[in-house]
Amino acid sequence: MNSAIRNIYRLIIIVFLLACVILTVRSGLIEYLSDPNEILYTIRLVGQHVNMVIVSMAIATTLGLSIGIIFTRPRLKRFSGIIMYIVGLGQTVPSLAVIAIAMSFLGIGFKAAVFALFTYSILPIARNTIAGIRSVPPWIIDAAKGMGMPGLQILFQVEIPNAMKVILTGFRVALVINIGTAALAFLIGAGGLGEHIFTGIDLMRSDKLLAGAIPTALLALLADYMCELLGLIIIPRGLRLTQGVR
Repeated sequence: MNSAIRNIYRLIIIVFLLACVILTVRSGLIEYLSDPNEILYTIRLVGQHVNMVIVSMAIATTLGLSIGIIFTRPRLKRFSGIIMYIVGLGQTVPSLAVIAIAMSFLGIGFKAAVFALFTYSILPIARNTIAGIRSVPPWIIDAAKGMGMPGLQILFQVEIPNAMKVILTGFRVALVINIGTAALAFLIGAGGLGEHIFTGIDLMRSDKLLAGAIPTALLALLADYMCELLGLIIIPRGLRLTQGVR
C-alpha cells in the first residue's frame, strides 16, 4: 500500500514538473529570465523567501517541540487540551488577517512576516509532537523504567525516537504551509517570491507571475523531499521498518 502511494506521489510530481516546463515555454518565462538583471532579481527574491521560511520555522520548531514535550509530562498532561486550543488559534484566522494583525504592532517588513509565518507553522509541530509521544506503547516505557532509566533518558532515548515519524510529519506539513504562505509577505513589504506573483497579477503578465509561482512550488517540493531524506537519517532503521517506512 505504501509503495503504491509513493508511486502515485512520484507520478503526480512528474506530471507537475512537465506542466511547469510547458508553462515556462508558452508564457515567455524563459525569455523573461534570459535578462541577467531579472534573473539576479529573482534569485534575490528566492533568498528573501527562504530566509523568512528558515527563521520562522526555526522558532516554530523550537517552541512547538517544547510545548509538545512539556505538556505530555504526567503533571502537565491535563493542560494539553487548553494549550493546543491556544496554539491553534493562529490557524483559525485567515493568513491575510494574521499578517495584518502582525503588521499592526510590528510594523511592515521582515519581523511581521516572520511572526505571521511562525503563528501559522507552530500548530502542526506541537500537535504532532503531543500525538507522537502519546502514541508510544506504555509497555515500552514500563520496560525502560524497569531497566532503571531516569525520566529524561526515557524521554530522549525511548519516547522521542518512537514518536519521531509523527513529529517529522507535522514538521513537513508546517514547512510546506510556511513556504506557500510566505508569498503573502510581499503585501507587508517583506519581499519574497510574492513580489513577482502579485506584480504579475497587477500587470496581467503571466511570465512575471510564473517567475514567482513556479519557484515557490519547486521550493515546496524540494522541502518535502528533503524532509523525506531527513526521516531516513533521524528515524532509527529498526523503527522505520516497524512503522513501514523504507
